[in-house]
Amino acid sequence: MSENSNTVIQLQDVVKTYQTGEIPFTALDHVNLDIRKGEFLGITGKSGAGKTTFLNMISGVSEVTSGSVRFYDTAIETLDEDRLARWRGENLGIIYQSFELMPTLDLAENVMLPPDFLGAYQPRVSKEHALELLELVDIAEHAYKIPAHISGGQKQRVAIARALVNDPQLIIADEPTGNLDSKNGDEVMSLLSGLNESGTTIAMVTHSPAYAEYAHRVIHLFDGHVVTENIQEDYRV
Repeated sequence: MSENSNTVIQLQDVVKTYQTGEIPFTALDHVNLDIRKGEFLGITGKSGAGKTTFLNMISGVSEVTSGSVRFYDTAIETLDEDRLARWRGENLGIIYQSFELMPTLDLAENVMLPPDFLGAYQPRVSKEHALELLELVDIAEHAYKIPAHISGGQKQRVAIARALVNDPQLIIADEPTGNLDSKNGDEVMSLLSGLNESGTTIAMVTHSPAYAEYAHRVIHLFDGHVVTENIQEDYRV
């Protein structure tokens, strides 16, 4: 890996091939890319271009077929299942298009799930931190409601709070506005942009050209290749 301490994730000649029947399908084809500390990376491309596979590679959800994905000095593909789960919990915050909130838990309890999974749950401290994060995303007044009693935009705010709870090195957002109307989508993007301005590194898949403009750098995937890369003129690393 590059010795540049500003590189959080580095993909080195990454190939991901799925065996679908008798014909293998290559979802990522020799991709080389750095994600830099503090940047907002946008990932675009049509359905089937490799966007979700890209996120699965940098989060360790799927194993590379060849190549390497490095997190600072750690090659993610060398971690066993237990170490990988702990690495993911300690270093990543993941925001899903479909929110993925536990329906029987209230909002504060949903935010407290990641430290609980890591064995770091402390009743008073964890609850206070969850409430602080719900305040940060402007939904603290609903902390004791269950997800069924709030709107889609509010659910995504909770998902963002949950993604922040372990102070992650990187937030991965997979179409975070995909199930939202334009008003709530705009609000979620403003929230993500504010988090990035405060120093949070974000990698986000989006189909929206308007929301891609929030990113410092946008890569476009086509048939598993990075075919274009656009960088804001005023962005420097």
